[in-house]
Amino acid sequence: MRIAVIGATGNVGTALLSRLQRAARDREAIQRSGYDTAGDADGISITGIARTIPDTSQEPYAGVDWHAIDVGTDEGRDALTLALAGADAVVHLAWAIQPNRNEAAMRRTNVTGTANALHAAGTAGVRHFVCASSVAAYSPSDKDTRRDESWPTDGVGSSQYSRQKAEQERLLDAFERDRPEIPVARLRPGLIFQEQAGSEVGRYFLGPLVPKILLGGLPLPLLPVPSTFIFQAVHAEDIAEAYWRVVARRASGAFNIAAEPELTPGRVADLLGARRVIGFPTRLLRWLVGVSWRLHIQRTDPGWIDLAAQSPVMDTTRARNELGWEARHSSREAMAAILTGMRSGTGHGGSPKMYPRRAPDAA
Repeated sequence: MRIAVIGATGNVGTALLSRLQRAARDREAIQRSGYDTAGDADGISITGIARTIPDTSQEPYAGVDWHAIDVGTDEGRDALTLALAGADAVVHLAWAIQPNRNEAAMRRTNVTGTANALHAAGTAGVRHFVCASSVAAYSPSDKDTRRDESWPTDGVGSSQYSRQKAEQERLLDAFERDRPEIPVARLRPGLIFQEQAGSEVGRYFLGPLVPKILLGGLPLPLLPVPSTFIFQAVHAEDIAEAYWRVVARRASGAFNIAAEPELTPGRVADLLGARRVIGFPTRLLRWLVGVSWRLHIQRTDPGWIDLAAQSPVMDTTRARNELGWEARHSSREAMAAILTGMRSGTGHGGSPKMYPRRAPDAA
């Protein structure tokens, strides 16, 4: 079984490579997957696709067939077609968070890149297409009722991240109609955390001018978070397990992926050792974020505030019932891990995306 991972050096891609390599060492797991591995002495082989090839002397990047491809270009589409030839499954993870001041540049990677990946998979005759969608693809909802995978995926219009996730969903819909012989799965996770992504998340969302107090290094006395900020998270190891189960079962359709419990303003305040400011208005927070973003103090545009306030709380019953998936890490553990990583500047030295904030001290 050959599995290709597009966007294999980021937060999720790195975790997925580790999970696939563990499966490759487990012949029983391959047998349970339902694939015919007769004549395949290696069982599982992995193709890694990224814009920049990582340090292949480090795990989990060693032993992977690497291709350096920019998925958002015409040349990248053609290169993807060649790289995916003979693949049993492709997991498409490539997605740009920055530069969010240049929506066209992000759209080239996110929307055009997905279109190119789908075109390449169809042309190459891939047997299974698995895509990283998001809770951000969903239309606005109150937080009182958990929404399953049937909730509309028209996005939150004021968030460019959400708009592009909704566009990606439409591309997947069209591919399913045009290529019914290729099963398509889409995973819609909440926020994905692990300690090794701490430096990456800090660069993407905070920037160099955000003081260390916001990274959890110092006590935070007050936390001004609106009551609408109820969201879900999952550890990178757990989302990687979900991807493996989808690939192993050749599952199709949408799957909500999140750990318990949902993260409320009170729970977040507890994790940060802060006292929550009750009744803080969403509109005021959005204004403060917008001003600081325009002044280049931090890198989070105000659309993320709208997304946090309006995205639904997901029902994950389908993943449990059809994939047998359960999160091993609670959402609190996942968030605690990312806070630790952000405070210490933790990263993965082998990945061009997840490099640490500062080099480790010399031995």
